[in-house]
Amino acid sequence: MRLINNAPSVPAAVGPYSQAVESGPFIFCSGQIPINPATGKIEAQDVEGQTQQVLANITALLASQDRSLNDVIKATVFLTDMADFPKVNALYAAAFGDHKPARSTVQVAALPLAALVEIEVIVAKV
Repeated sequence: MRLINNAPSVPAAVGPYSQAVESGPFIFCSGQIPINPATGKIEAQDVEGQTQQVLANITALLASQDRSLNDVIKATVFLTDMADFPKVNALYAAAFGDHKPARSTVQVAALPLAALVEIEVIVAKV
């Protein structure tokens, strides 16, 4: 097992966890919330802006491991309001294009730092 921390252009973990963990043929990425890595803060106030930042954070984390969204095999999307699903789904679909990994979407009572969306992914290294 290899811990992945301090990946460039990715927000630092806001707790006692790694940005990702490589184990066997997989990389398990911790959930990304919409923190701007340059400022360390959530700047977008709407779910669209937050989703774009989350997807940018995931893309940067994967790039630090020579991977892309095309390597994602499973994603989990956490929303504080399921009414935001159509907006998030449209941005998610645009980011992933023709690649359609398995996915779950759940509504949660709250997310860290009052984020509106969080996404975690599992990546195949092979």
